[in-house]
This record gives sequence, C-alpha cells and structure tokens, in this order.
Amino acid sequence: MQLKHIFLSLGLLSLAGLKGAAQSSATNPFTTTAVPFLRISPDARAGGMGDAGLATTPDANSGFWNLAKTPFAKSKSAVSATYSPWLKEINGEMHMASLTGYYQLENEQALSASVRYFNMGSIEQTDYNGTLQQTNQPREFAIDLGYSRALSQKAGVGVALRYIHSKLTEGNLNGTDYKAGSAVAADLSFFYNGLNEKGQGWSWGAALSNLGSKINYSNNATGKDFIPAKLGIGGAYTTVFDEDNKLTFAADFNKLLVPSVANDPESETDYHNKGVVESWAQSFSDYNRFQFAAGAEYLFKGQFALRAGYNAETKQEGGRHYFTAGAGINYQSFGFNFSYLAPFNDDNVRSPLSNTMRFGLIYHLEQ
Repeated sequence: MQLKHIFLSLGLLSLAGLKGAAQSSATNPFTTTAVPFLRISPDARAGGMGDAGLATTPDANSGFWNLAKTPFAKSKSAVSATYSPWLKEINGEMHMASLTGYYQLENEQALSASVRYFNMGSIEQTDYNGTLQQTNQPREFAIDLGYSRALSQKAGVGVALRYIHSKLTEGNLNGTDYKAGSAVAADLSFFYNGLNEKGQGWSWGAALSNLGSKINYSNNATGKDFIPAKLGIGGAYTTVFDEDNKLTFAADFNKLLVPSVANDPESETDYHNKGVVESWAQSFSDYNRFQFAAGAEYLFKGQFALRAGYNAETKQEGGRHYFTAGAGINYQSFGFNFSYLAPFNDDNVRSPLSNTMRFGLIYHLEQ
C-alpha cells in the first residue's frame, strides 16, 4: 500500500496526528483512509465549538454535518463560503476552501449543493534511496447534491450524493504507475428539533457519512483504499435567559466505519481484500477508536456570538486533542464566523495543527 506512506508524510492520515501514526506498528494497528480531507470541517462556526455540529441550530453549512437540519433553517435560502489555511507548520501553501448553499421548497423540503476543495501545496517525492523523482501539486475536491425534508414539525431527514476526486501524484513512482482517483458516496441523516417557540430545549441528530465506493490511485485492482465512512451522533441543549441572551451546549460522538490496518504486508493485503459493507460492520469491533467533540455558543441579540470547544480522539484513532475558540457577527443579511484551534500534546512536540484558523462568510438570500 505505497500511497499510505504519502498520506503519512503529508500528515493527513489522522489529520495531523503525526505522533499516533509514527507509533503505529504490527502490534498496534491504526485506522487509515484515503481522501482524509473529508474529515476536516470547513465550517468556522462549528470549528469554534470543538467541531460539534450534528445537532446545533441549522445554517448554510448544515450539509457538512447533518443535512436533515436544513428544512428547519429560519432563512428560506442562504449561501456560505469558507477558507482555512491547514497545517501551516508543515506547508504554508496548504488550504481548504468551500462553497455551499440551500434553498427551501414548499412542503418543508430543501435542496442543497456544495463543493470542497483541498490544496496540498507542492510535495517533493523521492525513491527509496531519497533521490528526488518529481514534485507534485496534490489537489482534491468533493461535489455534493442534497435533498432534505421535514417529516413533522420536529423531525427531518436528508440524503446527499457526493462525487470525490483526488490527485495525489501522477506518473511512475518506485515502479508503480499512479493516476488520479475518484469515488462516489452518500450521506444519510436525521434531525430532531426539540426547541420551543422561545428557542429553548433539546435537539439531537445522527448522520452516516461517506458511504460509498473505494478509491484507486493505480491500475492495480487490489490496491483500492477506503474512504472515511463515518457514523455520528450528537445532541444540543439551548437555554434562553431573556430575549437578548441565549446559550447552547453541544456534543458529538463520531466513529469511523473503516477497518484498521497494521504495518505489515499480511495486514495490508487483508485490508485491501475487505468489502465496503463488511468493513462497516467490522469497524465496531474496534471499540476503542472514536472521536468526541463538545462546545458551547453564547449568542447576544442574535447578532454577536462567542464560542469555545474541545475535541479528542483515542490514541488508536490518531490521538489529536485540541481546544477551540471562535466568534461570529450577524449584520442584516450577512454573517461572519472565525475560529482558532489550539492543540496540546503529552510532550513538548509542537503540533502541526498549531495556529489553525478558519474563516466563514454567510449570506442569506431570502430571510
């Protein structure tokens, strides 16, 4: 699985959980997928809440978390653009950008669309002796089309179809001819809106994301890699102090639905031979591989927001731990969100996630 080493060298395998990846061995299997950019949240609002977004109030970025929220959005339609420099400590050219939007139809239905683009800058690739072979500019993107509808005044469902394109390298590298890979996937989601007329109460949501085909970067039919299929369950509680002050607490639990692989040829062969549906079921045997996110949002007069959060993974899942903070401003039809990520480690090693910032702009076409 030669491309696995490319994922690791980019620090993307566990989204910059370099320490966990480096410590992996045949006796300590780890979780690996292709196109890990799909695990990065482009949403600056949720980014300030520890990347918790499955059950928070809906907005233009709901499709990145739980598309079933969209019919309950207060605005009839909205679009959002986001930008985030990523892993600046490793590569100053690396960044993610997204554009998304939705439009509510009659009968409590909604259509949505989005595109995510991930630029990994320039990557030098060498042979086994360390000799430079070529310099590539890896690029990845995903295009979504979605449909959601309310089943009642409280519950809704959503489905999204996704096309994924990934070009990590092209040409011959260490005797293997590589090409760009592509895959198709779907998201299924559910949302229960338990807020009362004042906006207070419990909400919860669940989503199955990236359920789809494997992706192949060569002509080797047995060399296909899994995409990051995921199960997420989340809840949120909003308390309203008065007409000007509102506070929301949110928490998400996420589980990758992919098999683990140890760093030995036999395990890698077994990894490639597993079917997609088989891998979803087998992933639950790895009970110690999951991610937890929690955050809070204080909203004043519906215009000014302050946010904070925490996100943690088990060591086998990548071992990331980080705090987040963020702020938002809403003025007339516009909204601006900003978040900052502060990782921490068990030792003095500086994290490549240090100083990660996310920016988002929302425009409400029809209130």
